[in-house]
Amino acid sequence: MDGQRMLELAHALAEVKSRQDVPAALRLFHPDVLLETPAFGTTARGLAENEKVLRRFFASFPDYDVDLQGHASNGDTLVCWGTARMTMTGNRFGVRPNGRRAEIPVFIQFTFEDDLIAGERFLFDLATLCARSGVSTDAVRRRLIPAPEGGDAA
Repeated sequence: MDGQRMLELAHALAEVKSRQDVPAALRLFHPDVLLETPAFGTTARGLAENEKVLRRFFASFPDYDVDLQGHASNGDTLVCWGTARMTMTGNRFGVRPNGRRAEIPVFIQFTFEDDLIAGERFLFDLATLCARSGVSTDAVRRRLIPAPEGGDAA
């Protein structure tokens, strides 16, 4: 895919996600899209799973906004970097956030198929998000990655 088209799709997705417009985001995704957020330990494949994950994300971060500031591509993959701003809310993570808007660096790797986004890997530092939200990273990790039965999470 042409690098300019990849960048157009990435910017369009950033724009609709910054408006928390889930239907518009889904229209930019390939039917078999794979969304990975390693910091949260989540993976979603397909439109139905991605709709659920995006709605849960926006419920936790209702003012999410991302500004893509740079990019690089190799013809198959596009990597963008920039800044996300978001306020952690609710009890999804088992903590009480401070209500302040966190500003964190992000890196997003995209793959494409059939002129749509086929993959998105959303990378950021969970500890930075937690620190700026006034919550314990360890507590959030325990909620995101429960200890196996009979053992401790290492």
